[in-house]
Amino acid sequence: MKKILFVCLGNICRSPLAEGLIVKKIAKLNLNEHFKIDSCGTADYHIGELPDERTRENALKNDLELNHRARQFEYSDFNKFDHILVMDNSNKMKVIGQATSEEHLRKVQLMREFETEDDLKGIDVPDPYYGGEEGFQNVFDILDRCTENLLEYHLQTIEY
Repeated sequence: MKKILFVCLGNICRSPLAEGLIVKKIAKLNLNEHFKIDSCGTADYHIGELPDERTRENALKNDLELNHRARQFEYSDFNKFDHILVMDNSNKMKVIGQATSEEHLRKVQLMREFETEDDLKGIDVPDPYYGGEEGFQNVFDILDRCTENLLEYHLQTIEY
């Protein structure tokens, strides 16, 4: 089983969207039993809350429903997940700051390492929180591409 965790700041915009996108893609392939997917934030601002209303509205416009409740990253997540995808370098530093082994560090990767175009690989997924509607759609498009490539990456190593 592949265990994947998505991480952003508050767990109300980017990471729950990435979680929802990949869960839908996995379900479409009827491979739910091969994956455990979750998301969280590095900050405790929104624990227990649904994703930001603008994220949910944008997701619905793109035929995706989000019902995740925000939670904060915990040290134990290093042991619960095989792959930890962070949305930006700031949150990457917060996550790896809790790592206590090389194994933990190897699990952490920037989400945009799974971009289609090489010149986009490794840059931050922008935080749409303080922006307008086009920012939420831009993040949706980025995460849609990246989750597709991430899923393809993990499908190569699944034993059916």
